[in-house]
Amino acid sequence: MLAVAVDTEAAADPLPLERVFVEHQGRVFRAAYRVTGNAQDAEDVLQTVFLRLARREAGVGAVSNLPSYLYRSAVNTALDVLRSRRECVALEQVDREVRPGGDGGEGFHQAVELKAWLRGALARLSPQAAEVFALRYLEEHDNREIARMLGLSRVAVAVTLHRTRRRLQKELRSRTGEKP
Repeated sequence: MLAVAVDTEAAADPLPLERVFVEHQGRVFRAAYRVTGNAQDAEDVLQTVFLRLARREAGVGAVSNLPSYLYRSAVNTALDVLRSRRECVALEQVDREVRPGGDGGEGFHQAVELKAWLRGALARLSPQAAEVFALRYLEEHDNREIARMLGLSRVAVAVTLHRTRRRLQKELRSRTGEKP
């Protein structure tokens, strides 16, 4: 049975990979789904994250914070999926996934289009900016948590978020024809 080397105060024994998967699969899937907006892509990300973890155990030291490692891996892998496509999710697909049986009103379609645009915009950001933005606005972590997770200062997180928001707002205004 495969085991994952994890630094814990409570136990020096490695955790069986199956147990790690059962305990963390939901969180990894949800993080991937929030970024990709697609259940199939989120499943692919889930598999990729745990395959990487299984391969990692062979030659790399222990993971000091397994939940954080898995979460960051999910977000980064999901962003990689978006970047590899360099396209937005089809609006019809988002429509079905976001709210099956929805009223189909104009506001709903605008929200669907905005989500599709945001996914494409995230794919065009730098890896760090995309990760910080996703952690803050898709996963709702605060700046302090993000700084700890990414090994950055809170100031660096705040500056990255400010610049990213400004860039995305500018792109959105340009797209909608609004004046700055």
